[in-house]
Amino acid sequence: MNRRPLTKDGAARLRDELKELKSEARPKIIRAIAEARAHGDLRENAEYHAAKEQQGFIEGRIAEIEGWLGAAEIIDPRTVDGGGRVVFGATVELARISTGAQAQYQIVGDVEADIHMGLISISSPLARALIGKEEGDIVTVIAPDGEIEYEILSVGYC
Repeated sequence: MNRRPLTKDGAARLRDELKELKSEARPKIIRAIAEARAHGDLRENAEYHAAKEQQGFIEGRIAEIEGWLGAAEIIDPRTVDGGGRVVFGATVELARISTGAQAQYQIVGDVEADIHMGLISISSPLARALIGKEEGDIVTVIAPDGEIEYEILSVGYC
């Protein structure tokens, strides 16, 4: 089985979601199904069908998270010694060459990526361009609008 990288914080967030799904969402939907079932004829019972659909979603999400955690290689970025180079888990501050706009991203596993939180997937074009580079390097990323150049301002492991 191929191991997939996941940060320690990302694994904790997934475990928290899994716990909530199993201890709160699953029992709640089971009660909703039982209540809808008590209303009689199930063929025309919209509440029952909606609850069963929700149950399918919850059970699917539980299986998905368990699969991710089971295949994960959990890495704590605070213990990584990248020697100043960009590696999985590193937090990188960048400046776009053309505009000077700055951004900060942490390179994380595919399942924990969230651009709005500054978390980019290890398999994203930007992360792939950054891996192995160090502070002061210029990287070129191929984007739909063309090539974008960034300067690496800093690399951290926190």
